[in-house]
Amino acid sequence: MAPLVLLVLPADFFDNGQTVCLSVLLFNIKCYGCGITRAVQHLIHFDFATAWEYNKLVVAVVPLLLIVWVQELIRVRKLIKTWP
Repeated sequence: MAPLVLLVLPADFFDNGQTVCLSVLLFNIKCYGCGITRAVQHLIHFDFATAWEYNKLVVAVVPLLLIVWVQELIRVRKLIKTWP
């Protein structure tokens, strides 16, 4: 369900607002995960340059997310097929 919600939301939906990263909030230091949500959001809307600017790890995270989402879809499909 999450991928569909992210597709429906505009690409810049998460661009503004307070960060939730504890590293930034407590120590004012960006971690490796900072900006990954915004990067993923921009990447799935095909805004590659902005995604790369937010977090370069997006090129590794998005394929992993796709694998997890597909595996979950397969699991749910099998579960529905075996439903009495």
